[in-house]
Amino acid sequence: MAILVNADTRLCIQGITGHQGSFHRGQMKDYGTKIVAGVSPGKGGKEVEGVPVFNTVAKARQETACNASIIFVPAPFCKDAAFEAIDAGIELVVLISEHIPVQDAMEIMAFARERGSTIVGPNTFGVITPGQCKVGIMPNRYYKPGEVGVVARSGTLSYQIVGDMTLNGIGQSTVVGLGGDRVVGCDFTDMLELFEEEPNTRAIVMIGEIGGSREEAAAKYIKEEMTKPVFAYIAGKSAPAGKRMGHAGAIIEGNRGTFESKVTSLEEAGVQVAQMPWQLVDMLKKDLSIK
Repeated sequence: MAILVNADTRLCIQGITGHQGSFHRGQMKDYGTKIVAGVSPGKGGKEVEGVPVFNTVAKARQETACNASIIFVPAPFCKDAAFEAIDAGIELVVLISEHIPVQDAMEIMAFARERGSTIVGPNTFGVITPGQCKVGIMPNRYYKPGEVGVVARSGTLSYQIVGDMTLNGIGQSTVVGLGGDRVVGCDFTDMLELFEEEPNTRAIVMIGEIGGSREEAAAKYIKEEMTKPVFAYIAGKSAPAGKRMGHAGAIIEGNRGTFESKVTSLEEAGVQVAQMPWQLVDMLKKDLSIK
């Protein structure tokens, strides 16, 4: 069992003939992902390493029954690409591109809600269910099938924490990157709801950061609805107010989105919050009784 992607996911790559799309096609194929189609306008009828290329997502879906799409196109063109995927009925759309104009991102999310598509990103590393399917750009070697769900705003921090988990025998059910832009599709609460219902997930790790209020909203959900243990790490403890730290969404404005407010909210909800990333492994081993 898993959330969002599994061994039955049939993936379409939008921008498959570009440098990034071509490179990560190979990485995802090596992981075992079922890549059934690519889309590059004007290049329909060609193949990329055995993957048929179509001019539109609608044609790709009609011919291959693809149900997920990953988008590797420059930010100014992402709105059109995402609208095309949503309009074609694609259930899951992963937006890798970063710095999509805010107005474009808001219109993408509104259209997805109207049509019932799930958007992961933009500026995400993607989604992976270890041993089954990878729809993203994360390094293949860090992941191990298991029973801990992971949801993160940061790619590199998640690689470090998941790598530590794997080295210590703690596998993952699914790992989801929410994305670092100011406007993103899924948030922590959306993923916590899915992990709560997923029977193979025993615990969840949240990797948050300063900026926004998604962690505080998640804390409210955890306190009121969650039955499974949740562990967290919040990045940006020493970040000065008003200074953006890497991600577009990682900025403190006034009293909103501070490290202290997030940690306090989570701890009041019963979440164990690590002060350093590597402390999460010891917390998980103790809770899951892993030697």
